[in-house]
Amino acid sequence: MIIIVGAGLSGLLTAYLLKKEGIPFKILESRNRIGGRINTIYRNGEAPIEIGATWFTSQHPHLKALLEELEIESFEQLIDSKVFYQPNSNLPAQIVEIPKNEPSYRLAGGTSNLINTLFQKLDENDLFLNQEVEKISFKENSISIKASNNFEGDIVVLALPPKLWENRITFTPELPKEVTKIASQTHTWMEDSIKVALTFEKPFWKEENLPRTLFSNVGPVTEFYDQSNAENSRYALCGFINSTFNNISTSERKELVINQLKNIFGSRISEFLNYEECVWSEEDQTFQISEPSLFPHQNNGHPIFRNSLFENRLIISGSESSSQFPGYMEGAVISAKESVRKITVLQKR
Repeated sequence: MIIIVGAGLSGLLTAYLLKKEGIPFKILESRNRIGGRINTIYRNGEAPIEIGATWFTSQHPHLKALLEELEIESFEQLIDSKVFYQPNSNLPAQIVEIPKNEPSYRLAGGTSNLINTLFQKLDENDLFLNQEVEKISFKENSISIKASNNFEGDIVVLALPPKLWENRITFTPELPKEVTKIASQTHTWMEDSIKVALTFEKPFWKEENLPRTLFSNVGPVTEFYDQSNAENSRYALCGFINSTFNNISTSERKELVINQLKNIFGSRISEFLNYEECVWSEEDQTFQISEPSLFPHQNNGHPIFRNSLFENRLIISGSESSSQFPGYMEGAVISAKESVRKITVLQKR
């Protein structure tokens, strides 16, 4: 029995690939939902809102191949050639022309469409929510996993950020010191991000011939993009808030955001249907404080994570451990495939 810790993209894909190989597994997830840092908010009559992972590019072939296999469509992120740019607090936002870069893409139906499609391929009885793993004990012929319930397995796959398992899980025997040192200094992508989104009944920016994109050095919003649905029939704008605004209340942040956007887009920004935000540093299952602070992607993809431990009974997986594109959805897919490759080799011995 394979025990997968974490029901994000990497964990669910690992389960999906194991099922195709006929290898039994159980998934333990600490949250009360699946998806991890992928989280799409759905409301009737409104565009799906991404408060987690959103974009991928043509440089992500493993993710693209998975989408094709699962028959999930994607579409290009709309960015006009002219955007709003706010250089500093002494100058108003300007409309500037930007060069055309390689396009980014989004998933039709929202990024959680990928998560939900993978889950639909599994037996729901193989997933256990609200199971925060506290202890993993390696015995002579089995592995004992203590969470809200107790589980037994033969191989454990850690499909969650290294900093979390290093700080939250007790291992018996202990992990090698060099592994725990690197894990504690590995940045978790998105953990210090704040995402914000507004949904609209009408695309006022299109009606008024305004750019739908904003880049600001002032904030609180630093980037803002069109997040209308694939059919362009439901409308939204979505982006990032400077992470230094994480120490004020939601209502204070909202007021600052709306005031900033009103000064840039005009009064019709106030016609929004719903305001959504996610402060990822408030997500206990994502954020773990670091002393000293880590820089983005620090130690992501470190080669030490590719070593299986305890006689190949512990496999380190998850996006941050990937050898390529660590921290991104592509990295999660690559990591899952590599984990399953290791397991199938072991099963054949």
